[in-house]
Amino acid sequence: MRQEMKNLQTNVLYPKGHMLVNVLISVWIVLLFFSISGVSAQGNPTPTKPHDVKASGHPVMLGDQILYYLKDIPGYRAEGRAKAATARIKRVAEDPRVPIISVTTSTYEEPTTLLTIEDELITAIFEKDAEAQGRTRQELAEDYSQKLKTAIEKYREERSLSHLLTRSLFALIATFVLLALLFLLTRFYRKAIGWVHGWISSKRISLHIQSFELIQAERVETILTGTMKILRVLIIVILIYSYVQVGLSLFPWTQAFADKLLHYVLVPLKTIGNAVLVQVPNFLFIAIIVVITVYVVKLMGLFFKEIERGTLSFKGFYPEWALPSYRICRLLVIAFAAVMAFPYIPGSDSPAFKGISIFLGVLFSLGSTSFIANILAGYTLTYRRVFKIGDRVKIADFTGDVVETRLQVTHLRTVKNEEIVVPNSMIVSSHVINYSSLASAKGLILHTSVTIGYDAPWRQVHAMLLTAAEKTSGLLQEPAPFVLQQSLDDFYVTYELNAYTDNPQGMAQIYSELHKNIQDAFNEHGVQIMSPHFESAPPEKVWVPREKWYASPAKPPGDSGKEG
Repeated sequence: MRQEMKNLQTNVLYPKGHMLVNVLISVWIVLLFFSISGVSAQGNPTPTKPHDVKASGHPVMLGDQILYYLKDIPGYRAEGRAKAATARIKRVAEDPRVPIISVTTSTYEEPTTLLTIEDELITAIFEKDAEAQGRTRQELAEDYSQKLKTAIEKYREERSLSHLLTRSLFALIATFVLLALLFLLTRFYRKAIGWVHGWISSKRISLHIQSFELIQAERVETILTGTMKILRVLIIVILIYSYVQVGLSLFPWTQAFADKLLHYVLVPLKTIGNAVLVQVPNFLFIAIIVVITVYVVKLMGLFFKEIERGTLSFKGFYPEWALPSYRICRLLVIAFAAVMAFPYIPGSDSPAFKGISIFLGVLFSLGSTSFIANILAGYTLTYRRVFKIGDRVKIADFTGDVVETRLQVTHLRTVKNEEIVVPNSMIVSSHVINYSSLASAKGLILHTSVTIGYDAPWRQVHAMLLTAAEKTSGLLQEPAPFVLQQSLDDFYVTYELNAYTDNPQGMAQIYSELHKNIQDAFNEHGVQIMSPHFESAPPEKVWVPREKWYASPAKPPGDSGKEG
């Protein structure tokens, strides 16, 4: 008997035309796995999950459809009754030889009504079952009978060959429609990208405020193409989701997956929507704080900008302090706004949020020691007015012009056109020589030393050094240059020439020209320079007479226009 029932079940669920059905379904690749899984699992009744058990009792099912619920009564457990009824109904539904009209109800003995199919008991309905629903036992039996007939008819219809062929045809059509839509979308996307590129190239579209270009044409093209890419991906996702949703709902074995798929999408969206609605007042409060903060920062920016330009001035507050002061005030305003808005941030009171905050705080504390030190040093240098942009300075062993000052580092450009990046903390902890701070008002004194023997009159040496200073371009005549005799050594006297200049950036060139003029002056008057040091006077003086100044390959000024 069991073998006959198995053969009958095979004939019903896998008729001779099933190869055609499988061929059609194989085109529908996405759903094939679910269909095969559903067919292979149909031999066992779907177990009732704990969340299916409601307060009304345990469900009696056929496929994925709940027919009615049974509750516990004295002497009978609802769970066992529901499982037995589900197995009997499924067995009858899969046997096409059992007519639907054979579903009948009969009174067995008071107070019990039997629900049978061809004398096979399906469910026994007790008086307690009727009382739980506020109906008579006969009315409840008739209701169960009608539901059972409808469910069996639907169950057999959905698994009939004609129905499967029709649904497979729909699946095939849906596949072709999806492919066609994806093809058209790809064609349209390529044409749209080409149209945007041509439009931008021909019109040179850009966003301006007067003569200031906010967004360049290339940026506009990037924004438009990026937007179209996002829309294309969203449309593809929606099409594929709709295709899978519709396809899963076509077959009885995959309808449960279709419901779950919709549930997986709608439940998160509903949860997110509810969470957003609950947080709307907090979002409004945060938005108000953000708007106020933005305008306060803008007003501060305008105020300090006018101070930097010199339109506004305050005693003891210098224009170069405007930008760092604005940064400090901006940081304080933003920090105050963040403290005000923090309690209204969604999830700010959750343990996870607090844990992340502590973790980030620890990382910041451990890794930002030098970072904070350099920032504080940068502000210290600014308010001390150690130097400004364009000054020629010497920091430790580095000499150059200040080209940029930042919160953490200072950029120097040397006379060799080298850029040196010096940490601000190093500047604070080392000595700084500023050649430019007094050069424009009082002049910067350039000085160089020569050693001359005792046989040369010191007044002559002074005169020659001052003559060399007068011939050097870039040196000031007022205040006048002067000479200091630094020491009286064993074999020579050390003379130091001091001259003023207001061009500290030209120090290297001025020194070079001054040294050339000193050499010419001493050679012209036949005075020997004792550098490098002489331990004894040589037989002849070491100097170059005028007739040898332009020895080959040097050329006189008349020949080349330049001194060799």
